[in-house]
Amino acid sequence: MLINDSMIQEQTLAKNESAPLKQTTATGIAGCIDAHQHFWKYDAARDSWITDEMSVIKKDFLPHDLQPLLQQNGLEGCVLVQSEQSEEHNAFLLEQAQGNDFIKGIVGWVDLRAGDVKERLAYYKQFSNIKGFRHVLQGEADRALMLKPEFMRGIAALQPFNFTYDILIYADQLKYIPQFVAAFPHQKFVIDHIAKPNIKAQQIDEWTIDMMAVAVHENVFCKISGMVTEADWKNWKKEDFGPYIDVVCEAFGPDRIMFGSDWPVCLVAASYAETINIVSEYFSSFTAEEQNQFFRTNAVNFYNLT
Repeated sequence: MLINDSMIQEQTLAKNESAPLKQTTATGIAGCIDAHQHFWKYDAARDSWITDEMSVIKKDFLPHDLQPLLQQNGLEGCVLVQSEQSEEHNAFLLEQAQGNDFIKGIVGWVDLRAGDVKERLAYYKQFSNIKGFRHVLQGEADRALMLKPEFMRGIAALQPFNFTYDILIYADQLKYIPQFVAAFPHQKFVIDHIAKPNIKAQQIDEWTIDMMAVAVHENVFCKISGMVTEADWKNWKKEDFGPYIDVVCEAFGPDRIMFGSDWPVCLVAASYAETINIVSEYFSSFTAEEQNQFFRTNAVNFYNLT
């Protein structure tokens, strides 16, 4: 992407963020929760995953950037999710939560393969904001890393502390997840970003089969999030997402799905308001109770939010 194009995109997104909403938003549901967002202080070396085509997010994103968007769109709070695999990042996330009551919970990172993982989890239990952990499995060369004994040993340590686990994978890794979650029937899992199917290429058949197999396990939830960045960034349409949301709703039902914006990553393809409008329009035909579950209570119950 040319630098001039990036500048134009950033200006357009900024305009979208401040523009009044034209579609139904989550504001119709009291106390909505964004179950998936990030903060960072941009570092070019550390954040090398942010490519030149994603230049709109090559900057800091902090609580004062998100809070107005939550208010404008009728959301009460959010779950802050790790974007760096270090315990130093956990400290940064905890720092952001101080004095910002709209941050209802944090999903951090620990080395689940470490010999002292139980001690590290015991340490984090003192922080009421820490609700769970995740590992960036999508970036691992070993696509079945989650099935390795040392990784599974770390997962087994989570449930005694009542910590959740976010499963961040690409669609090619879904086939390993039934075996993974079956080993821990009392552990709460949630699939991030509907497991990142290739929406741009409309690849849905194999992903559908694999998602149905995962959803059989009732301890697994799914975040309807991160879809715009798996679609055509510049030319997506709301209709692109309907078939994928259909599958998730059929597979997991209204009790095990939740909304997440994936802000600020979503900004490479859509404004905050647009990410909400996609799902609020889709769920507008659902009952008030089902909408409340999707936008609030499922996240509250899964992450033990207060």
